[in-house]
Amino acid sequence: MSQSAAATITARAGIAQDTAFGAVTPPLYLTTTYKLPGFKQPGQYDYSRSNNPTRDILADALCELEQGARAIVTGSGMSACLLALQLLGPDDTLVIPHDCYGGSYRLFTNLAARKQAFKLQIVNFQQADWAEKTTAAKPAMIWLETPSNPLLQITDVKAVCQLAAALTAKVVVDNTFLSPVLQQPLLLGADIVVHSTTKYINGHSDIIGGVLVAKDPALGDELKWWANCLGVTGPAFDSYMTLRGLRTLVPRLQLQQHNTSELVSFLQQQPLVSKLYYPGLADHPGHSIAKAQQSGFGAMCSFDLAAPADALPVFFASLRLFTLAQSLGGIESLICHPGSMTHASMAASAQQTAGIGPTLIRLSVGIEAPADLIADLQAGFHAVANWLSSQQNRVSSQQATSKAAASTKSDQQYRLNPALTAFW
Repeated sequence: MSQSAAATITARAGIAQDTAFGAVTPPLYLTTTYKLPGFKQPGQYDYSRSNNPTRDILADALCELEQGARAIVTGSGMSACLLALQLLGPDDTLVIPHDCYGGSYRLFTNLAARKQAFKLQIVNFQQADWAEKTTAAKPAMIWLETPSNPLLQITDVKAVCQLAAALTAKVVVDNTFLSPVLQQPLLLGADIVVHSTTKYINGHSDIIGGVLVAKDPALGDELKWWANCLGVTGPAFDSYMTLRGLRTLVPRLQLQQHNTSELVSFLQQQPLVSKLYYPGLADHPGHSIAKAQQSGFGAMCSFDLAAPADALPVFFASLRLFTLAQSLGGIESLICHPGSMTHASMAASAQQTAGIGPTLIRLSVGIEAPADLIADLQAGFHAVANWLSSQQNRVSSQQATSKAAASTKSDQQYRLNPALTAFW
């Protein structure tokens, strides 16, 4: 699907479809239940947990964007993940990446360990032996997240799907970081795509939501049955708000990607950035794969601060535009410390294995003027540089004081030693 087609689909989602009064924008149906045509005569809608016109418009638009067969809108991104896992049983094995989102990692590990809902195998898809380890696990489902959160590592979706086909395993791809505008995993061979619509699809940080899109109609019907059974379908109002946000997804992402590119160029020149994570960089390990399977590099980037962890409060307190907060994908720029925020549920050892260091910082770049965003980060770096200088001066002062004290003590010991009386 071309960028222009995506722009048309998003801009016109639900437009001029109202059959009651000809409203240009679709109405919000807050009703919980619906009048039936007659006794034992089912209508198109009967109860909003099962179906809702507002939610269906959003589902249809997202399904068309991902080029799937069936979409189910859920109450959150995590409920979309939970819905996909209903396809697994206790004897099935789920393979997950070692560096997935902390909330997903918490869900997978706890369902496997505490509920025995399935068997779990963690694989590093960035290592050369990923195919061998995945094959040995004999998975029923392979879960991918590309770009990954928060290190933006890239997984070759097509290669994994080819292996999964040979193993008769289903592939689920978390496409939250890119949205259907920048990546369409179903066209690369995946069976299911999940999104936290809270993020880019809504884009305004004012609702919680999720969606699951299935490539196969029968699989979609099974998941829709489970969604109704579990009660994880999304509220009508949140669907209405998400639909409104969806209409500006393409221009928002275009501007956010432009701003991210400007900020990455700035961060490359900063001495207090020890490592920069962004797939758009030519030296990024996944750059060529990202270029092949994505139509853009997204609006997320991360970096390691070249300073002790004690400098983090100084850095964050100096910012005025980047807001220290959870989440991502809104029109406002956010900054996050994954180790203590989005991935806090991961044990320290798991964070270390995933490559999440103590000074890793993640940026979600918004639509503000890039010069202002750069100036904001520059203020943070200046504050850290001044803090480091003051720390160095304090240490030097302490060392000088300690040296002087040691010298005085030595002189006193020399004069109090009776054996040295002749030298007084």
